[in-house]
Amino acid sequence: MGIEGEDEQSESSNRDDRVFPAVPESEDEDDAVIVPETSGAAPRSREGLDHARDGAIETATDEGCGPDTCTCGEKTAPDADGRSVATDGAGVSNVDETGSLGDLEFTEPAEDVSQNVDDGEPDVRVGVPEGVDLDTPTYSIRSEMNDIETPDEKTWFMELDEAVIDEGRCIQCGTCVAACPSDSIGVGDDDLPELVKMCTGCSLCWDFCPRGGLRYERQWKITGGEDNVKGAGDPITEFSAKVEDDWTDAAQDGGVVTGMLASLLEAGEIDGALIATESEDEPWKAESFLATTEEELIENAGTVYNQTLALGNLDLKQWEHKLPDKSWDELSLALVGTPCEIEGIRALQDFEWDYQSHDQGIGAVEYTIALMCTKNFNYYSLMGEQLEDQRGISPDEIGKMDVLHGKLMVYDHDDEMILEEDIENFHDAALKGCDECADFTGFCADVTVGSVGSSDEYSSVILRTEQGVKAWEHTEPKLDYHDLEDKSAVGKLQGWDKKKAFESLERPFDPDAPRFIDYTDHAENYGTAMNPHDEGH
Repeated sequence: MGIEGEDEQSESSNRDDRVFPAVPESEDEDDAVIVPETSGAAPRSREGLDHARDGAIETATDEGCGPDTCTCGEKTAPDADGRSVATDGAGVSNVDETGSLGDLEFTEPAEDVSQNVDDGEPDVRVGVPEGVDLDTPTYSIRSEMNDIETPDEKTWFMELDEAVIDEGRCIQCGTCVAACPSDSIGVGDDDLPELVKMCTGCSLCWDFCPRGGLRYERQWKITGGEDNVKGAGDPITEFSAKVEDDWTDAAQDGGVVTGMLASLLEAGEIDGALIATESEDEPWKAESFLATTEEELIENAGTVYNQTLALGNLDLKQWEHKLPDKSWDELSLALVGTPCEIEGIRALQDFEWDYQSHDQGIGAVEYTIALMCTKNFNYYSLMGEQLEDQRGISPDEIGKMDVLHGKLMVYDHDDEMILEEDIENFHDAALKGCDECADFTGFCADVTVGSVGSSDEYSSVILRTEQGVKAWEHTEPKLDYHDLEDKSAVGKLQGWDKKKAFESLERPFDPDAPRFIDYTDHAENYGTAMNPHDEGH
């Protein structure tokens, strides 16, 4: 048997000196197995080897590879003799037609954005047939696909959107933006918070919202101390003051806020102050600005009557070019804002959680100055509809605005009054959520500054904390001051503000209740839908 095997092997070896082990013989030429020619070139891919191994080369079938079809992943086409051969573009991308391995090219991964794999717009569907219009399904599809219920302890941005933003109760403080640990909340073109990437349901945006889950009156007591008589930041001392300097002509009243910040900068107590500046594109529209010099502070002295979403601008990376060369942990900032913004920063600072891009900014705020506030306005409603459309006063001709003695007063650039009207006439332009606020004097701030209680050209100043006294001591040499002229005026307006809040709040006002309000409790008081995302919100 060994001799017969040798003869067969010899005969096989003489066929063009090519050896094809275990190739079956066929008596019918039409059914002869086609043996691919070899030229010494390497196969194009692993699948190319599979065609001719294990002693069998399959003819074209429904399940195999042949001249016209291939199911193994190798792209093939018939040649002149009807045989199946690999075509260009098949197999491994870095192997040429001779089987030579070329250089590999890698696409660098994108940073901080989703990878663009088709050079198209990120919000455009790919592969949609022409003429077909596909709607993006709402989140409610989730409830149709499974029976999993949302746990009651998870609160999503959709709940905040449903209960506060869509209801017109947002006060544009920016606390939800700062609180988000995944940077999923941004600010839309309408100056309102919006979801910019996936919500994780961590509940923090809800918990820290002064019109949502934060019981702001409880925050007063926590900040001011449980032993305070009023359960809030009781005044340590109060003054009527003004800065004695030429630049105060452009300031609001006595220029105390600007003077205090400049003094803190000069003393090295702070590296910058987050204040409001006027938009370059829209006159009298407030935007957040980090001032790091006295010149910048003086240039932006004065008051604008719309929110800046200040807490949504505590990402220090956007101000990195203005800050000194220090580690983030060594920076010290002052924050000027409305009482609700100060409530928000105080609550955030009470918890050492990860606030992502805003984390270092929240920790850097060491001085807070609150501006006395009964209400704030939607910029487009006040400046566009109320003043320009209804009263013919263009924002370009306004030099100064003030709210005093229940009046809105507007002056031109020559300091001539062009409007004096009851503030109640502008109620439609006010932020609806301001009606629920009982904090006229900024109970959570280190320092409160306003005009109520002092004569013209003087500011009313309330110092509430030791930090506030420290800021005052740095500023005192620049000030002309005396005891607060009319404490009763401040008290009356604070009482009026509380009365309005009690009428507007649809939940109990209770400084001794838990700091955070569950969404289920809020929904019960305000009639808000539970799990609005399951209803297609």
